[in-house]
This record gives sequence, structure tokens and C-alpha cells, in this order.
Amino acid sequence: MTGDSPAVLRIYDEAVLEYTWRPDLPVALSPRPYLHPVRTMNGVAVTELMPASHRHHLGVSVAVAEVDGANFWGGRTFLPGHGPAWLDNQGSQQHVRWRRRSAARLAHDLRWNTIDGTTLLSEHRVISRRQLDPDAWALDFAFTLTNVTGRELTISSPAAHGRAGAGYGGFFWRAPSGGDCRITAETGTGAEAVHGRTARWLSVAGHRWTLVFLGADEDTRADPWFVRTRDYLGIGSALAWERPLLLHPGASLARRVITVVADGTVSPSDAAGYTDHLTS
Repeated sequence: MTGDSPAVLRIYDEAVLEYTWRPDLPVALSPRPYLHPVRTMNGVAVTELMPASHRHHLGVSVAVAEVDGANFWGGRTFLPGHGPAWLDNQGSQQHVRWRRRSAARLAHDLRWNTIDGTTLLSEHRVISRRQLDPDAWALDFAFTLTNVTGRELTISSPAAHGRAGAGYGGFFWRAPSGGDCRITAETGTGAEAVHGRTARWLSVAGHRWTLVFLGADEDTRADPWFVRTRDYLGIGSALAWERPLLLHPGASLARRVITVVADGTVSPSDAAGYTDHLTS
């Protein structure tokens, strides 16, 4: 699955994540760079790659259900009045050049191409890591998308086409499935307390690990969270929850999500404390 050796971020010479930046993947998966595995300080993997339940889920990635009719999510496309259908419309995200590649920070440029090779978006992506304490570190994931066509582009989701609750598309994290999972946010407990809503922070706790997601800027905090615990465990920050997002020619959108990757349990007060610290 790897055309080039993954880029690796390290803390104290220990690898906390691997970034496959030029993947060799089937077209049906909407090939794109991804993070996997992402590990806690104690080495516990907190991502899944190409699981049997949804093979187009690629660890941590930027995946969008529809851009101008092109599928950058992978798998089937939701059609109004029909439902999910296989179409020959899967796009791909292709590496263009590195801006920086070190054990602490990765920055590169990409292009988002349709299945026939037409470029719709250019992207600048920055991924970095920061240790917070002996049991936790922070993954900082920022991306800027720019419309390079001469026309307005529509960024959409199945929910924008009428599939209730399916507003996914944007930063997306496929977490390990199996066992108990606890969802907590400043808006309450359980997936129903935060799915489709905005919240300063959202925590997901599994066996021996906790992830705390937070929007690092005002635009990202205004996006609703997508949280699914049935069938699989997936968390995302949604760009187009109920209606399409329109991007004019030459215009850009920027988002930045910080994820605290921790061993053990993180209390709500600690999650709020991390949020205050990392967004101050």
C-alpha cells in the first residue's frame, strides 16, 4: 500500500505516528495520504486502516464525500432518491512537494484530482506533534484548500442530499473498534450529545487510551462533529453538515484540528484544561 517510505513523527526517538504520503491504493478507496498507525506514548495504536467494515476508512485523513460531483471519501456515492451507489467518480489527493519534513513537523502541498485527472483543489497541509505530559501528546493537523478552477465548487455531504445525520466530510479519524467506548463532550455524554452539534472539545475513550478532539480556530469550532459508534468508531469535523459549502474561484478554506492522544483515562476537567491550554 506504500509507494514511498512513510514520514515518521517522533517524541524522544519513539515513533508516535506514520504518515503515508504517497499511497498505492485502489481507485475505489479515493486514494489519499493518511496517518496510521497513530500511537499513544506507551505505544497503543489508536487508528484503524482499511477495516473490513469500511475499507475506504484510512486511519486519519481529510476525506470529503463530494466536491463538484467527485467522491474524495471513497466507496459509494449517495444519490438523492436512490441511496448509496457505485459510480466511477472517485477522486484522489496527490502529493506535489514537501515544504518541511522532520521528526516534529510535516508540511507539504497536494492537489485534489478527479478520476480523469482534472485538478479541482490545491492544498497546503501541516502536521505536527507536541508532548503535553508523560502520558499525553498533541497531534496538530491543519489544512487549507483552494479552488483552482474557474468556477464555483460545491463541497457537500450525504446529509446535504437528504440523508439525515450523515453530514460527514473533512478531517476524519477511524478509531479502533471493539470493546467499550465512552463519548464525552462539553455538551454532555454519549454520541447523541455531540453528533451534529458544535462543541469546544470531544473525548473518545477506548481500552487503555483516550482521544480528545478540539477545533483550534474559530472556523473549525463552528463545524459540527460527526460521531459514529454503531458498526464502527469514527470521529470527524464536518465541513458541510446540512447544506453544501460553496467555494468561489480562487477562494480558500482553512481548518485546524488538534487531537490529544493519551494513555488511560482523561477526565472532563482535564479535557477542558487541554483545550484551554492548546487554544490559548
